[in-house]
This record gives sequence, C-alpha cells and structure tokens, in this order.
Amino acid sequence: MLGDLARDPATARHIATKLTRHFVAEDPPPALVDRLATRFVETDGDLKEVAQALVTAPEAWEPKQTKIKRPAEWIVAALRATGQRGDIQRIVGGLNLLGEPLWRPPAPKGFPDANAAWLDGLAQRLDIANAFAQRVAEQIDPQAIAEATIGPLASAETREAIGRAESKPQALALLLMAPEFLRR
Repeated sequence: MLGDLARDPATARHIATKLTRHFVAEDPPPALVDRLATRFVETDGDLKEVAQALVTAPEAWEPKQTKIKRPAEWIVAALRATGQRGDIQRIVGGLNLLGEPLWRPPAPKGFPDANAAWLDGLAQRLDIANAFAQRVAEQIDPQAIAEATIGPLASAETREAIGRAESKPQALALLLMAPEFLRR
C-alpha cells in the first residue's frame, strides 16, 4: 500500500510543492513544481535526485529572496555571521520567545512554512538583535559582516542605514533586521 501511495503522481506533486514552497517561494513556480514532480516519478521517488533537481534549478537561485527565515535559521545565521559561539540557554529562550521552541513542533504538521506565521515575531527579533548586538558588536566590524553575509543583495537603503548607525551595536542590529538578512 505504501509503495502504491509513493508512486502516485499526486504524491510526487505534493512533495514537489512542499520542497519548492520551503526552499524557493511561498507561491511555488508551477514549472519548477512540475519538473520536480516529474523527476520524482522518473526516479521512483529518489529524494536525492529530486533535491539535486531543486538545487540546480534556475528558480532556486534568483536573487530576489521571498521567504522569511524561521527563528532558528535567523539565530544561527546571526551567530555564524558574527563568528560567535551560541549560549544554549539564550538560544532556547530566543526560540521560545519567537514561537519555535526547540524540539517541540506543534503536532501534527510541525512548524509552519508560511511567512505569515513568522511576521508577528519581528518585534521580538528586534529585541533579540539589540541585546545580541550590545553583547558582541564591539568585537566585530558590522560593515565587513554585511559585505560577507548579504553583499550584493544589500539594497542602497540597507547599506546607508548600517553606514549611518551611531554605534557598532546599532549597526549590527540594523544588519540583523535588514530585509536581506531576514530572508532566505
């Protein structure tokens, strides 16, 4: 029965849609969904092949970012960008505050993959970004981090805001809250 379900074209379409929605865009490009579903069927459900088709698709590499990073992605991105080691208690507290508690996804579907689910937490992200920046900004160069992390994606407005910041902590907080840093 599971084999029949896995070979059903509706299963291929469902998986292709979920992957495309998660990695590419909230409204998945129909042509990409079709290509991934076809690849799923052609390979008898080989997810490695489907993933390869996804990462080699031109739609996956368009510079316009539309997906908001989920809280865990955003926190990890901030730590990686600044080269800081995370304090697990602060990370867990931040995830709880932002609505993505560690190891406790809501049943049965898990954490939502829609942008709307994470928009309410932007004010809390700002609080976390400010607190984090106050702790670490004096040790780093926010301008250099902006170039390394969002580089050519940075808009003129983002570059200007970071450049005009009154302090390193403010510049880092602005970077962490920039649309280009908040999106994937």
